[in-house]
Amino acid sequence: MKTRIKETPKFKSEAEERAFWEQPNSTDHLDLSKLQRARFPNLKPSTQSISLRLPVHMLERIKIEANSRDVPYQSLIKVWLDEKLSA
Repeated sequence: MKTRIKETPKFKSEAEERAFWEQPNSTDHLDLSKLQRARFPNLKPSTQSISLRLPVHMLERIKIEANSRDVPYQSLIKVWLDEKLSA
């Protein structure tokens, strides 16, 4: 049995619309069968700090390479990891 979707009222202001959608149950005005996953491609991905122990000679080589490219060494490590994971 299909439920009838109630018509969404016209709002005089953004505050009025916000108050309407903040009601405890506004699902009578939504067709949940037509929901789609939202995509936000321009959002900055969340990051998490990690601790990574590297041999001193390896870290020195990474820093030299980063310096020659004029980028921070941690950024260079992230670029290399991303390239490797994308391959």
